[in-house]
Amino acid sequence: MAFNDDSFIREVNEELRSDQMKGVWRRFGRYIIVVAILIVVGTAGKVLYDYWDDNRSSGTGDQFLVAMKLADENKNDEALAALNKLEKEGHGAYPVLARMRAATVQVQKGDTAAAITAFNEIGKDNAVPAAVRDAAKMRAGWLLIENGTYEQVSAAIEEMAVPGNAFRHSAREALGLAAYKAGNMAQARQWFQSIVDDTDSPRNVANRAHMMLDLITASGKAPAAQG
Repeated sequence: MAFNDDSFIREVNEELRSDQMKGVWRRFGRYIIVVAILIVVGTAGKVLYDYWDDNRSSGTGDQFLVAMKLADENKNDEALAALNKLEKEGHGAYPVLARMRAATVQVQKGDTAAAITAFNEIGKDNAVPAAVRDAAKMRAGWLLIENGTYEQVSAAIEEMAVPGNAFRHSAREALGLAAYKAGNMAQARQWFQSIVDDTDSPRNVANRAHMMLDLITASGKAPAAQG
């Protein structure tokens, strides 16, 4: 199913107006995360493509494409074997790209813990370009929303939620969702308000932030911002 961000937000707002606040997060929480993560995947994909484009190595390119095809066909074990070989024997950009893709395949397999560990390891590896490290940290952060604590999400990505960082919008949104899920409405409000206040926030991210601020206000668990 393809998500339409605007229609999804309208549906959530209709739930709010119909006084069914209690079930909104239970019904929509997972979809909020799925819709929001699309921009993370898009941004990370751009980072990885630029890295690949700058470091093309034709000797292992065909092997990487074969591994990608196996992953797309959900032949996960075969894909992981091919990617692990590329990580050890590939040239140029391919070992790093193979590590990132292998972590994504772990998600496809349902082994989220292994994926988080892999993304975290890439994020801490100083031999990996900074932009790719940030992309890995963001993937780990988003997976931790559903599979970890607010503190774990914060440790993974809060350093990117700063002006000038390419991932700041996604980082703030992930931190807001993690705080909301943890029941820390005051902290969640701060993160979502920071998105709204940033004039450079993408429209879809800002719209979701407004929606979450409405949910927080409706919960009555955090005071509305003054001013």
